[in-house]
Amino acid sequence: MDMTGERRIAAPRETVWRALNDAEVLKQAIPGCEEIDKVSDTEFAAKVTAKVGPVKARFGGKVTLSDLDPPNGYKISGEGQGGGAGFAKGGAEVRLEAVDGGAATVLRYKVHATVGGKLAQIGSRLIEGAARKMADDFFDRFAAAVGAPAAPAAVPVPAEEKRPALSPLVWVGALIVIVVLLLLIFGR
Repeated sequence: MDMTGERRIAAPRETVWRALNDAEVLKQAIPGCEEIDKVSDTEFAAKVTAKVGPVKARFGGKVTLSDLDPPNGYKISGEGQGGGAGFAKGGAEVRLEAVDGGAATVLRYKVHATVGGKLAQIGSRLIEGAARKMADDFFDRFAAAVGAPAAPAAVPVPAEEKRPALSPLVWVGALIVIVVLLLLIFGR
């Protein structure tokens, strides 16, 4: 699954950057996040409980950051295992742009994720809907944690109309942004 989106956050870019790299802020923002540990400056491990349609599972996973360009953005890659529910893996590119004379930030993201197991069997539309909802929940919580209410924002937009039946996030992507969006969502 591919998903793109952007969010306007009423906080300076440096503040948003620090929050995206703060395990406690991420724990508050990621829906279903039970724990998140900063393993190193570029790696996080997390446990997230998520429900996608009839499948509810506890995912454990890791997210790695690369191509760091503080405070402009980075790339995220990660994967999570949900036992019998299956797995999710993917990556995201996150870019931060200062707007309003530096008083606010536009966060843009592109996510690609795949899932396997029972999750893959429930259908891409259901998974994509769950990923979008988790992304919205993540950004609403993240904006509140950073200290400003969430700006009404762009809903994640499918990157293309035709998609293979499969995959989501994860936040890992927004994992992530679903394992970090589910992690990602969720992510970092």
